Amino acid sequence: MPLITAVADAVVAELNGQSFSLPFTAQRHYQPRYELKDLKTLHVTVIPNGLTTGTLGRGGQQREVAIDIAVQKKLNKETNTDLDPLLTLAEEIAESFQPKRLTAYPSAIWKQTEFRAIYSAEHLQQNRQFTSVMTVTFTIMT
Repeated sequence: MPLITAVADAVVAELNGQSFSLPFTAQRHYQPRYELKDLKTLHVTVIPNGLTTGTLGRGGQQREVAIDIAVQKKLNKETNTDLDPLLTLAEEIAESFQPKRLTAYPSAIWKQTEFRAIYSAEHLQQNRQFTSVMTVTFTIMT
């Protein structure tokens, strides 16, 4: 199995092994694309994003594995009451990796989490769909 998908599967296992403010079952996919009718239920999708490899002293390697995590749900209304719990969940997911190793892949150490935008205003405006995507980066030294 490729390193990046092994780490992505470990992220899925980590998410599914915890309790969050909203219930979900994370799944790994290559694209977080769903029909709007399917997004009536909350979807948390783990997507392999990138891999960077560098050298360490004495012949070792350092790899950085970037994994995207998408939180998506179709909304009935665009009120703070509807959106705030989804933003809370996105933040909880981001914080759940800090600072630790993945249980199912212990050589993967959390490095950082980044939200390029905390949610997609375009998805909200066009489809009344909440979408938040974070990139979680893990360092693996061999």
